[in-house]
Amino acid sequence: MLIWGPKYFSIGLEIYFQKRANFLFSFPMTNKELWVSVLRRLQPTIKKAHFITWFQNTNVVAVENGLMTVGIPTEFALNWIVQHYAVKVLQAAQELNGEILKTDFKVELTYGQVGGNGVNVQNLFAPETEKKVRKVRNVNEVAVVKGLSSGKIVSQMMNNKYSLDNFVIGRDNRLPHAACCAVANMPGGIYNPLYIYGGVGLGKTHLIQAIGNEVLRNFPDKIVKYVTAEKFVTEVVEAIGKRNTKAFKDQYRKVDVFLMDDVQFFARKDSSQQEFFHTFNDLYDGNKQIVITSDRAPAELQGMDERITSRFGMGMVVELLSPDFETRLAILHQKCREYQVIIDPEVLSFVATNAQTSVRELEGILRQIMAECQLCDQVATIRSAAEIMKRMNKAQKIIGYDIENREGRVVAKNALDVLNIVAEYYKVTSEAIVGKDRHKNLMLPRHVCMYLIKNELGESYESIGDGFGGRNHTTVMHACSKTAKKLRTDLRLVRDLNAIKREMGL
Repeated sequence: MLIWGPKYFSIGLEIYFQKRANFLFSFPMTNKELWVSVLRRLQPTIKKAHFITWFQNTNVVAVENGLMTVGIPTEFALNWIVQHYAVKVLQAAQELNGEILKTDFKVELTYGQVGGNGVNVQNLFAPETEKKVRKVRNVNEVAVVKGLSSGKIVSQMMNNKYSLDNFVIGRDNRLPHAACCAVANMPGGIYNPLYIYGGVGLGKTHLIQAIGNEVLRNFPDKIVKYVTAEKFVTEVVEAIGKRNTKAFKDQYRKVDVFLMDDVQFFARKDSSQQEFFHTFNDLYDGNKQIVITSDRAPAELQGMDERITSRFGMGMVVELLSPDFETRLAILHQKCREYQVIIDPEVLSFVATNAQTSVRELEGILRQIMAECQLCDQVATIRSAAEIMKRMNKAQKIIGYDIENREGRVVAKNALDVLNIVAEYYKVTSEAIVGKDRHKNLMLPRHVCMYLIKNELGESYESIGDGFGGRNHTTVMHACSKTAKKLRTDLRLVRDLNAIKREMGL
C-alpha cells in the first residue's frame, strides 16, 4: 500500500512546478524578452547610474548558432561594455539559454533614436517610495513634503554629484572634510554650527551640499533645507511684500538640517540679518544642525551684526586652503575618471603646476582640454594645454613651457625636427626610432615619422630610407602605405597624428 505523506507530497509539488517551468520556457523568447531578462539579472550587480548610462537603448540583434549579438547605440558605449561587462552579459545569457556559447557586440545607431528598438532600462527599476517626496518646482528648487498636514518646505536643489566620498582629501583640507563627515553622521552634535570658509572655488559648495546629500541618505526622515544667502534675502523681501512673514518663519523652523551658502551676502542687509538671527537661535535651541559657508572668517565679515558673527564661533570653524600640487594632481586624475577620458599624465602634471588658484580653475581647464580633443579629434599635449591656459588668462605666466617664443613659427623645418617631435610624443629616443630594433613599441613611431616626413615635408622615399639607417625605399613605401590605411579606421592614430602635427606647427 502506497502512503502519500508530507515528504512525498512536497516532492510531488517540486516535480510538478519543475515540469510547469520547463513547459513555460519551452516557448522561445523574443530577442527583446531575452535581453530584458538578461538586464534584470545584471541590474542588481551594477550601480544604477552606470547601468543606465551604458545599457540604455541596447537590445539583442540576433541569436544564431550559439552566438548572441547585442546592439549598442554608440561606439563609446560598446567599447566600455566589452571592456567591463562582457563576461557578466555572457553569464546572464547562459543562465537563461544554455545554447548561447558566446556573445558579440555591434553598433546599432538606430537603437538610440526615438522609436528605435533599444530597451529603455529606466523601466526596469521599481518606482522609489520615499517618506519625503521632492517635486521639482522649477530649475533650482524642490518642494519637500513630509506627512499630509505639515505643508511643504521649499529648498534649493542640491547637486547629487557632490558627495563626501568624491571630495579629494589633501593635506590642507583634511580637517574640513573630517568635520563634514562628523556632521553628516550625527547632525546636531558637538559640531554645531559648522562654519566653513575659504577662497573662491576651493570646494565650499561641494562640502555643504555633500553634507545635505549624506544626511538624506543616512536619515531619510530628516528635513534638509539648502539655501544661499542671496535666496534667503529674496524670500525675506517677498514675505514682507506679501505680508506673509509667518509662513516664511514656519518654513525655516521645521527643518532638521539648515544649510546656508555664502553668508557674506548678508552684509548691510539689516532685515535679512534679523530674520536669520532669530532662525539661527530657534534651530540651535532645538538641536537642529546648522552649516554655514563664507569666503572669510567670522571676525572678518564686514557689515554684519556682531550678535550673528559671535554665534558663528560657537561651534566648529574650519578653513579651506588652496590645494597643494599633489592634491591638485589627484583632483585632475579623479575628474578624468569621472568624465571617462584618458589624458597624458605629463599634461595633467603640467596643468596642476600652473593652475594654482582654485579647484574650479582646474576643472575649467580640464573641460577646455577635453572639448578641444573631442572637437578637433586630437590628443592633448603640453603645448595645447599651455595655449588653453593662455587664452583663459593672458596675464598668466606659464611654468615649464615658453609659449611666447613658440607662437607663430613652424617648429618642424626638416626631417630631424619631425624625428625629435615624434620621439618626444611617444616617449622614446630618436636613436631607437632610426635603429634596427623591431620592437612593437618602436614600429608605430617609426612608421608615423616616415609618413609625416613624406607627406608633410615631401621628401623622397630614398632620402627617408637613408635617414633611417640606410633602409630600402620599399620599406619606407610600405610604412607610409600601412600608416595611411590605418588612419581610415584607427581613431587613436588619427588623434596622435593631429597632436603631433600641432607640435610641428601645422
